[in-house]
Amino acid sequence: MKRKILFILFCICSFSSMVASKRTGAQDRELWVKYLCRIASPVIDNLAKGTLEANMPVETGKNFYGNPRDVTYLEAVGRTLAGIAPWLALPDDNTEEGKLRKSFRTSVLKGLKNGVSPESPDCLNFTRNYQPTVDAAYLAQAFLRAPKALWEPLDTLTKQRYVTAFKSLRRNKPVYNNHLLFAAIIETFLLKVGEQVDQAKVFLACKKIEEWYVGDGWDSDGPSFSMDYYNDYVIHPMLVDIYQVLKEKKIVSERQYNTAVKRMIRHSDFSERMIMPDGVFPAFGRSATYRTGAFQSLSQVALMKILPSYIHPAQVRCALTAVFVNMYDGNQNFDKNGWLVLGFNGHQPELADYYTTTGSLYMATLGFLALGLPADDYFWTNSFEEWTSCKIWSGKPSRKDYKVEY
Repeated sequence: MKRKILFILFCICSFSSMVASKRTGAQDRELWVKYLCRIASPVIDNLAKGTLEANMPVETGKNFYGNPRDVTYLEAVGRTLAGIAPWLALPDDNTEEGKLRKSFRTSVLKGLKNGVSPESPDCLNFTRNYQPTVDAAYLAQAFLRAPKALWEPLDTLTKQRYVTAFKSLRRNKPVYNNHLLFAAIIETFLLKVGEQVDQAKVFLACKKIEEWYVGDGWDSDGPSFSMDYYNDYVIHPMLVDIYQVLKEKKIVSERQYNTAVKRMIRHSDFSERMIMPDGVFPAFGRSATYRTGAFQSLSQVALMKILPSYIHPAQVRCALTAVFVNMYDGNQNFDKNGWLVLGFNGHQPELADYYTTTGSLYMATLGFLALGLPADDYFWTNSFEEWTSCKIWSGKPSRKDYKVEY
């Protein structure tokens, strides 16, 4: 009830009906918080209460293999936390947003304890099926993104249970594509917290992703290239997060890390250009139902404050806000209880892949990483600015695009 009151108080200040060019950065931020909380609340609140399995609907793509209940709950938890982690990492304050964030963080920590407690009805599955390797990776990534908010406050027993669960996944042989990164980031997290590490899994992933780099900011997902958003869902952000830890531990060079970062920056350039003047973007490739997860690279580059000089923070904020308003201001992507539904912009189960469940959809939170920038950052304080497609389609001067050679 307290959370609902805080959320209502916060949403009173939202201005979703205003024309984008009339909104301030502060009003854009209110919308981002509103939408992220709308997406994440059902997962976080139910896990904290021990009612996730009882209340979460389970819908799958056609010809789903196995039992979706073996995988969907960890999917929802890991993916949600990977996206919301930077926001939760911000310090407490007395603003309405700050109070809401503190409430969310409290629920997340309670839910994380439930997630590995044998007594909890929501004890997550890490042992049945291969899929837990994938979503334990997003959970590990969340811990890496917000260690002081999500990992350090956990009690010793809960921490040990997660370490044991992560190590148990070593029995799984990763699929020979982006899945190599899932095993690698789990091991990277274990390295970060001082646990014994299977370095071979980390080195193999880094080596193969380097070999599969196509050029101009694009990686092939395995030996054969496919045109989709997996460079954003997984490859660039996860590789950079892995290299960040390896660089800190002096296992890889500054040059290796910088190259991975530059490639992600270049890829984010494409992401910004894909947002049309009306805030829509192309629906193509595998896993299109992950929606705004397609902007993880762009949002992470903004969060890291490494946007190229010709892409201004305000234009990224305004572009992403336009996307979020299109997707999350209405009810088309949510069921009557607030859970995401299979589809791209509506209930479109025919767009779901054979491996997709309701939990898979929470990759959508990954587009909100830049919410980890504080409210007084110029990402939020600068005035409205048109993004690239707005300038080009309205006949205004714009920067020519050209390939890079790194």
